[in-house]
Amino acid sequence: MMGWTLGRYFFFRYLGITIWIFLGLFALVFLIDFTELTGRIAGVPGFTYQTGFAISALRVPMIMLQTVPFVGLFSAMATLVSLNRKYELVIARSAGISAWQFLLPCGIGALLFGAIAVAVLNPLAAYGFSQSERIESELRSGSSNNVSADAAPWIRQKTASGDTIIGARAILNQGLEMADAVFFLLDPQGNIVERKDAKKVFLRDGYWDLQDVSILKDGNIEKKTTDRLPTDLKPEFVQERLARPETIPFYDLPQKIEVARSFGLKANAFAMQFDSLVAMPFLLVAMTLIAATVSMRFARMGQSATMILGGVVAGFLLYVVSVLVKAFGVAGFVPTVVAAWFPVVVAMFFGVTFLLYREDG
Repeated sequence: MMGWTLGRYFFFRYLGITIWIFLGLFALVFLIDFTELTGRIAGVPGFTYQTGFAISALRVPMIMLQTVPFVGLFSAMATLVSLNRKYELVIARSAGISAWQFLLPCGIGALLFGAIAVAVLNPLAAYGFSQSERIESELRSGSSNNVSADAAPWIRQKTASGDTIIGARAILNQGLEMADAVFFLLDPQGNIVERKDAKKVFLRDGYWDLQDVSILKDGNIEKKTTDRLPTDLKPEFVQERLARPETIPFYDLPQKIEVARSFGLKANAFAMQFDSLVAMPFLLVAMTLIAATVSMRFARMGQSATMILGGVVAGFLLYVVSVLVKAFGVAGFVPTVVAAWFPVVVAMFFGVTFLLYREDG
């Protein structure tokens, strides 16, 4: 039976390696994002490198949240390989400690890392990404008010006065605010009778609040500071259609899902995001098991580069399958709970089966 001291040593070794890998990847992602961002918006009036630094710093947590499964995989592989090369695993085995016992601290560390990513990193990422979009939108405001049909999200509302098609360059505040928006008002025959371009749009109770508006009607352009457009759309519907699930913190998702479904909406995107976050700590445990299948070979026999590469490829395939099944869950082809947990269960069964065969015959 492995003692508390040895278990704590393995745990802190895994924890230290995880922190260093996470910080190194954070710095790399920040440099890449900052370089890409400055190259993209450096010509926008009012841009400064301090502003670009702030935007990148706010965006990086969202990107890092996507890399958490790979951080867990590489941390487990690096921990086991380092322990193996120093013959610490050999000594542990000679003392009668099984592979399952010295994998337990790594598994607990992976579970804890996943829980911190969900409970702490996700809300920070959601808040930071929303703020970065807001800063970038304000920076771009006034430089261009053209809405691209290929890039802009569009919704169509029906009211007693007629239909309106709504598009925007940027969606802010979880879908309740839009920047550089355009409204096409249609007559009963479906012809465009009026166009309204607004720098800022806010969804209020029963109407759209348009600010800094240009109205095109009958060939004439009229400028207004503010304008209103009636709407029957509820905030929950707009959020479900326009808001990115990643921008909603984990703690707010259950309420958003419940309210959206009370209005008859499926809310599959929000439900899929919530179930994926719940499954993330266990996904990291599955990544740890995959890492163990390729990292515990006896050091004197050589750590095969092919096996290490195979572990990386297996982790990458698991991530790809997770994204693919997640798309099925969002589309409603499979229940979101099944889509979130299927890759985790399959990976765990694979890792446990392989280790049982290798360690216990």
